[in-house]
Parts: sequence; C-alpha cells; structure tokens
Amino acid sequence: MSKVHHHPLSGRDLLAALVVVLVWGTNFVAMKFALRDLTPLQLGAGRYLFAILPLVFLVKPPKLHWKWLVIYGLCQGVGQFGLLFISLQMGMTAALASVVLQTQVFFTALFGFAALGERVSRPLLAGLVLAALGLGCFGMHYLAPAGAAGGASALGFALCLAAAAMWAASNIVVRRAQHSTPHFDVVPFMVWSSLLPILPFMLLSLAFDPPAARWHWLAAPWTTWASLAYLGWMATIVAYALWTGLLKRHAVNRVAPFSLGVPLVGISTGMLVLGDVISAWQWAGVAMVVGALVCVLLGGRLLAKAS
Repeated sequence: MSKVHHHPLSGRDLLAALVVVLVWGTNFVAMKFALRDLTPLQLGAGRYLFAILPLVFLVKPPKLHWKWLVIYGLCQGVGQFGLLFISLQMGMTAALASVVLQTQVFFTALFGFAALGERVSRPLLAGLVLAALGLGCFGMHYLAPAGAAGGASALGFALCLAAAAMWAASNIVVRRAQHSTPHFDVVPFMVWSSLLPILPFMLLSLAFDPPAARWHWLAAPWTTWASLAYLGWMATIVAYALWTGLLKRHAVNRVAPFSLGVPLVGISTGMLVLGDVISAWQWAGVAMVVGALVCVLLGGRLLAKAS
C-alpha cells in the first residue's frame, strides 16, 4: 500500500488533479454529443464497453463475493448513468447536470446514516441545509412564470437528481463490500463491475428503443465514437486511476477539495460549447449547492483551525 504523505501536493500531483477536474467536468459535454446519434440506453452500453477494454483482459477478477459486483454494477451503471443519460436527453443541460449530480455527497451522507449508522458532523449538517435550500431554488425556477426558460426541463432535473441518489447508493455498496472483504482492491472491483451494466443496457435498448434507432450506431459519425472513447477511457480509466493515485499518496482532505472544480468546469464548458442557459433561480441553486460542498469538504479543517 502506498504511503500517505502530509506535505503539499507536488507539481506532478497538482497536474494530475487538474486533469481529473477537466476530464470529469467536460465529460457531460461528451455525453450530450453522443446523445445526438445514440439513445441513452445505447450510450450506456457503449460507455461500459469502452470502459472495460482492454483492462478486463489485464486485470484479474477481485476476490470478493460476486453479489457486490452485481449490485454495484446495477446501481452505478444502469441506475446512475442510465438515469443521467435519459435526463440529458429529456432536457437537462450539461452545465446543470455537473452541479446537480454532486448532490450525491448529501444522499451518501443520508444513506450512510440510515444504513450504516454513520455520524452526521456539524459541517455535513450545514451542508445538508444549504443543499436543501439549493434544491428549493431549483424548484422555484420551475414554479416561476418563466420556468420553461433557462435550460433544463423539470423532468430532466428530477431524473438527474435520481441519478445522484443512485450514485450515493453505489457508494454505500462499495463501503459494505469493503467491510466484508479483508483485502479489498478497488481497481479490479471497478473493472469487473463495469461488465455488469452492458447486457442490461443492451436488453433494455432492444425492448424500448424504436426499431429504426437500433442500428444508428453503425452509421454514427466519428464524433460519437470519440465521445464514447472519451467517456470510457478518459473519464473512467485515466481520470479514475489518477484520482485513486492521489488518494493513495495524500490524505483525503487534501485531495477531495479539488472535486469542487468539477461543477465549475462543467458549467463553463456547457455554456461555452453547447450554449447552455442558466436562469437566476438556477444560479442561486448552483451557489447553494457549491457552498454546501465547500462546507462538507473544508468545514472540518476550518473548525479544527478555529478550535
């Protein structure tokens, strides 16, 4: 196991963190590009096909009960990304999706409290209050007279929020798997659990996608294939490997704050590349959610310095 350092991140580690933030922040735009030619279910299958190749031939299966792979693959794959892709197709903008999906931090806390009996700290409690206010602001956008303007549809927003909840559920599955496995190795777990969503996505596509759309992927332009490669290789393999490496070398409280950059990059690229529009109420919701993340990620450190 790599030694955890407590000194500041090196230039190389700062570059790795920057790459992760940029890749994860821009992958929502790649999803939007791919959805121009693929259905959400086809995109789900394609993303995971790229994600497992070629690692599935290089990484040995993890030594743990198979049920954890199945549950995680269904929650994180079919649940989180299936709902997210449908959300983006139903009107959710890439800019707002990058923010709303971060509410998984608070869903994880609530699920952890209910399922694992984890303690709710003061920074987390403050973050939950701010996140709730942020969701209220998003709700006001749809209740306002001009609620139809400003980007995301109400259904798209609801599905994206459900995707965040499924991400949180998959986080709880990982924790349970870690507790039940003496020598839990996260990389084999992630690679082999990525096999699980492919078949459900393909079967769901055959059942629900229009027959005329089933073979669109054969005639998809190179931009769609590039988007799939970006989502499968860069956003999953490269970014996750870099992030895991940072967590192995440095304390979590030094690495986690970099994730605050993901929604900022997501908003910027969504507006610049796709022309996403954000209303005043949605900007208020974004500010509340980002503030909530700051409370959770930095609040403990600030309280420790103040005491």
